[in-house]
Amino acid sequence: MSVPVNIPFLNGNEKKYVNECIETGWISSEGPFVGEFEARYSRYCHRNHGIAVSSGSAALDVAVKALGISSGDEVIMPTFTIISPAFSLIRAAAVPVLVDSELTTWNMNVAEIEDKITARTKAILVVHIYGLPVDMNKIVHLAKKYDLLVIEDAAEMHGQTCHGRPCGSFGDISIFSFYANKNITTGEGGMILCNDDALAERCRKLRNLSFDPALPRFVHHEMGWNYRMTNMQAAMGLAQLEQIDDFIHRKRGMGRYYHDELSFLEESGYLLPKQQTAYADNIYWVFGLVAPSETEKEDLVAYLNKANIGTRPFFWCMHEQPVFASREFYKKTGFRFAERLARCGFYIPSGLGTTREQMGLVVEAIKGFYA
Repeated sequence: MSVPVNIPFLNGNEKKYVNECIETGWISSEGPFVGEFEARYSRYCHRNHGIAVSSGSAALDVAVKALGISSGDEVIMPTFTIISPAFSLIRAAAVPVLVDSELTTWNMNVAEIEDKITARTKAILVVHIYGLPVDMNKIVHLAKKYDLLVIEDAAEMHGQTCHGRPCGSFGDISIFSFYANKNITTGEGGMILCNDDALAERCRKLRNLSFDPALPRFVHHEMGWNYRMTNMQAAMGLAQLEQIDDFIHRKRGMGRYYHDELSFLEESGYLLPKQQTAYADNIYWVFGLVAPSETEKEDLVAYLNKANIGTRPFFWCMHEQPVFASREFYKKTGFRFAERLARCGFYIPSGLGTTREQMGLVVEAIKGFYA
């Protein structure tokens, strides 16, 4: 049996709502599910406004521009993350300022941030990684102390909380992704959340080619994007949101099962996901493993792939991305924990649709490798 690294879980009203789009002809971004999904998701995250877009990366592009981050502005962010946040900053001619990771939570090391704040620092871009959030109380304290903006990338955190508040409720602007492997999926898609009325209206304008209702149609004074979400995507997202509590329960059950069965790996020097912090319990968006060496990771991954068990490597660090070779932050030092995560980390099948039988096959294969 093949065990894919991710299997989506589409057992609710997804088909019913998408069929409604087809039957009514409302398949574009003008359909009613878009507004309903925006309203319900923003309420779920305790925000005033939701702006649905075509992807999490699109949400970051819009967020950065809407906040006025521009040429020469410094934005502090983790080096260990997906590349999208760095792309959005660099497209705006801003300067990413990188911090190392914590080996315990795999998130950015908040203790490093204050030393990297300068007169040019405009924002902190937080990325919650893999299942545990960054301690947002500390981030908000720093932002207030130095009058900085906070962009909260909660792309992987649907249903997660921090200090009892929903992830996505802390930033001046926050974003989510609804890619197929997320806890809520629309296939592709994303959401921008904020509380400020003017900022929300700015985001809506930028996602829609900067159409201005005060101008004749097709007359533009500013560049924007076509980053709209379709009615069919929003219909699927709404059906998924209806099941979010069950999804998080399932994810945590999967995490407990893997922890129980794979804890023996810690004796060989592996790092398993931290189960909880003082401010959050892990939701195990993915179940990652950090091997004691790059060679051991590669050997185990090859063994699993030969057994038709899917894996994915961890993110690669921003300071080692070839595309950034001409940038000032390329190949800087002081990121040893992030580099270990990137080199030695990978995750095993843990999508919402992954069955207990499939997880058992994963565990059996890993135990067989070490037998």
